[in-house]
Amino acid sequence: MIQDTKKDKKIYPRILAAAVLLILSAALMILSAQAPDFAEWYSEHIYPVFVGSLGRILGVFPFSVSEICLYLLLAALIVSLCVLAVRVVRALAGKGVLSEENISAETRGTEKGLRSAAVIRAVTAWVSGILLAAGILAFLYTVCCGINYHRRSFSEEEGIITYNYTAEELKEVCLWLTEGVNSLADEVSRDENGVMRLDAPEGEGTVDAMYSLAEEFSALEGYYPQPKKIIVSEILSYQSLTGVYSPFTVEANYNGDMTAYNIPFTTCHELSHLRGFMQEQEANFIAFLACIGSDRTDFQYSGYLSGWVYCMNALYRADYESWQEVRALLDTAADPDLAANNAFWASYRGPVSETARRVNDTYLKANGQADGVQSYDRMVDLIVAYFE
Repeated sequence: MIQDTKKDKKIYPRILAAAVLLILSAALMILSAQAPDFAEWYSEHIYPVFVGSLGRILGVFPFSVSEICLYLLLAALIVSLCVLAVRVVRALAGKGVLSEENISAETRGTEKGLRSAAVIRAVTAWVSGILLAAGILAFLYTVCCGINYHRRSFSEEEGIITYNYTAEELKEVCLWLTEGVNSLADEVSRDENGVMRLDAPEGEGTVDAMYSLAEEFSALEGYYPQPKKIIVSEILSYQSLTGVYSPFTVEANYNGDMTAYNIPFTTCHELSHLRGFMQEQEANFIAFLACIGSDRTDFQYSGYLSGWVYCMNALYRADYESWQEVRALLDTAADPDLAANNAFWASYRGPVSETARRVNDTYLKANGQADGVQSYDRMVDLIVAYFE
C-alpha cells in the first residue's frame, strides 16, 4: 500500500481558510448593511486603496485580466475533475490507497475499507480546493464590491434630489436631449451605412471624461484605470450585457462588439463603479454626465443619445402622444445608430440572454436594488432632477 499523508495534511487547512474567508465576508456584508456609516467610511478610505494598488498593477495589462482568469479557472476546474476521476478509479482498483494506519479501526485490514477511504480522501481533497477558491472569490467580491452597495448614493453625495415629476416635465427633458443629439448627429464620424464610428480609441477618452467630471463632483475624485474590451465579447452579447465591473481584478470591462455609440457611455458607466458607486441608475447617470461633458464629440453624442433612449422609453410609457411628437423631431442621421443597436441585440436574444437577465435581476435585488434590472431605467429620475 502507498502511504499518502502529505496531501491529507492540506485538506483541513484549506477548509479552515475557506471557512474563515466565507465567515469574514458574510460578517462584513451584514455589518455594511446594518451600519451604512461603516460602508461609507470603507468606500471612502479602504476601497480606494484596492483601486489605487490592484487597479494600477493590473491596469498595466492591455487585455482584461479577469477574462483570462475566467478561462484559466474553467480550465483548472476541468483538469481538477479529470484528476479526481483518475484518483477515484485508481482507488477503486486498489492502487495508491492509503496505508491501514490512516483509516478507521472498523475498516483496518479490509481491502474494501481501504478503497472507500481512498475515494473519500480524494473527493474531500477536491471539495476542500473548491471551497478555498470560493472563499477567496467571496472575500474579493466583498472588499472590492459588496460593501459599496450600502454606501450613500452619488446623488445623495452631490445633493441631486429626485422627485415625482409630470409627463410634461419629462417631455421637456426629452426635447432637451433631442436638441443635444441633433446638434451632434452630423458632427460624428460615420461608416458607409451611416452608423457612428468612434473618432479615436475610447480608453483615454473615457479616463479623461471621468477626471474632467471629477473636477465638478468631488465624490468622483480618484484614480481611473483604462477600461478594457473583452476579447471574446460574444460572452457579454449573449447575456445582453454592454459591460461588467470585475471586483476580483478591479477592472472595468466592456463589450467591444456592440454598436459604437454605446461604447463611451458604457466605459464611463463601468469606471463609475471604481469610485464605489454600485447602483446601476447612479452609474448610468454618472456616465451620462461624463459623456456630455467630454471634450470629444463622439462621447457627447453617446451621452445624449443614450440618455435620449432611456428618457424616451419612459415618455412612451407615460404619454404616447408626447412621445410621438418628440420622436418626430429627432434628426434622421441618428436613425442608423438606433436601428443598428436594435438589430445587434436582437441577433443574440434567446434563452441565454433571458436566463442572464433573471440572474442579474436576482443579483441586483439581493444587493438592495429593489427594482432589479429595472434600476438601470431609474437614471431617468436623476436626469430630470439634474435638468430642473
